[in-house]
Amino acid sequence: MLAIRLEKELEHELDLVAKARKSSRSAVVREAIVRYLEDNEDLALARQALAENGTRKSLKELRKDLGLDD
Repeated sequence: MLAIRLEKELEHELDLVAKARKSSRSAVVREAIVRYLEDNEDLALARQALAENGTRKSLKELRKDLGLDD
């Protein structure tokens, strides 16, 4: 179990999101933490790949390589 303290304004925003999703505060916070951790893992993997390969591609080159653009 984890307990956190939030500023009133942030708590209010959390309540609005939870209400809009017809969910609970806990579910919204849990989802936000999971997304944050996944984003951090993706960033670490990207940094590792860049360090190992040392090459970069533009978005245009990447789209072409993936067959998304002609």
